Amino acid sequence: MSLFEDRERAIEAKFARDSELDFRARVRAFRFLAVWASTLKGETVAQAREFARSMIHVDVRQIGDEDVVRIVRSYLGELTDEATVRRKMQEFFRESKELLELEKSL
Repeated sequence: MSLFEDRERAIEAKFARDSELDFRARVRAFRFLAVWASTLKGETVAQAREFARSMIHVDVRQIGDEDVVRIVRSYLGELTDEATVRRKMQEFFRESKELLELEKSL
């Protein structure tokens, strides 16, 4: 194998690892977002889990954050605004990614 092929495979492997990390972080962030939303509504843990499942299902079918923002805004009604939902989603994604990287290093 040539140096070029080795380098190409290494880049592809890194891309695959990064993609998997992003996917796992995204799913975890949606769970955190669901708990946050359910807490705002004063709901139970079981209700938070069910809401998280519905968000993850939507995201798997339609890639992109817009659907999740729309669902959370609809779920919360007047309890929050779109900017807050987006900010929380970004915060939870960063936090999830950091946690996954920490878990990986243990």
